Amino acid sequence: MKLTESLSFRNVTGHGARSLILVILTALMAASVVCGTLVVSSLRTGLEALEARLGADIMVVPASAVSKHNFENIVLQGSKGYFYMDRSYYDKVAAREGIEKISPQLFLASASSGCCSVPLQIIGYDPETDFTVSPWIKKSAGGELKDLDVVVGNDLSVFVGNTITFYGVTCNVAAKLDKTGTDLDTAVYTNMNTIRELIRSSVELGMNEFGKIDPDNSVSCILIKVADGYSVDEVLNDLNLHVRRTKSFKTKDMISGVSDSLIGVSDLIGVLIAAVWVLGLVILFLAFYMSVNGRKKEFAVLRTAGASRKKLSGIVMTEALMITLTGAVSGIMIGLLIILPFNGLIEESLGLPFLLPSLPTAFICAAFALAVSVGAGMISAAFSAYRISRIDTGLILRGDN
Repeated sequence: MKLTESLSFRNVTGHGARSLILVILTALMAASVVCGTLVVSSLRTGLEALEARLGADIMVVPASAVSKHNFENIVLQGSKGYFYMDRSYYDKVAAREGIEKISPQLFLASASSGCCSVPLQIIGYDPETDFTVSPWIKKSAGGELKDLDVVVGNDLSVFVGNTITFYGVTCNVAAKLDKTGTDLDTAVYTNMNTIRELIRSSVELGMNEFGKIDPDNSVSCILIKVADGYSVDEVLNDLNLHVRRTKSFKTKDMISGVSDSLIGVSDLIGVLIAAVWVLGLVILFLAFYMSVNGRKKEFAVLRTAGASRKKLSGIVMTEALMITLTGAVSGIMIGLLIILPFNGLIEESLGLPFLLPSLPTAFICAAFALAVSVGAGMISAAFSAYRISRIDTGLILRGDN
């Protein structure tokens, strides 16, 4: 080990309490960066996944559904819940101008199933008219679903070839979907025949109270793709004006609410990170300054023994590198241990699409946190290194300064 590294190592280990405080401070700064960056990146990735699975321009639901507190999460993210309207509304909507494609969906919030101990959302779709679900179910399942076949979300503990039971009806798992970071990860997709059978079975078992609903003549949501030559606003206003007791929404507007929430969370995270960094930089600067200032005689002796000004600066900067590198690596590991195992809890707390980024992206976030944390520490130490390289050896050794 070279002299500079040897002296720096002895100084770091010889002042354990001081070094530990600086390591902890640097770790806190690095953890805040990696956690904040991963959370924001995960929210953006989740929103992109949500957008990718919404191929409809307009959604039509019963007017009464809008009063539900989690209405948007039910239709967008697969949160548990259901509402129904007579199928005649589907025919009324289909008769309006400007519609290229139209397809119904039927919702059912199940009781606990064979795969999990909590309720989950079952979404029925019509393979003959569907244009939003089929593309990615076909990619995963290799074809349309048969009766009593289901496609399960990524977070459910069942696999292709297994069976799963809802309300006494045994279904076959035909495919498992990629993760989305939303409640769709615990949702189940199936065709209309199957979900109607599940609704009938739930009523017969007395496990659901749907009133006088007829599953053969009911829908929950109507998805619309607007035809070329028509604007989405034009068709939307026409539907809201002429199809009473329903409410139509632009899917982009619904997503914009999620996007606005994402921006709000991102801004809050940015403010918190900035606060931690401002405080951290000030403390690091003062800590390095006080540390070096209290060791003037030590550096004066080294200067008298023949150490160059550059050598003195090198000792201070090497100490700073050892301390900040140790702290940054520790902070990044702590940050990853917070985000990775508890991403489900974070998603639930935020109530927003939350999908961890790919491994390369996570590596870039960690590398960025390492670089800025070590860089901040080195900059904080640079001023002290410059001052100590300019000390007047004679004055210091005589005790005049």
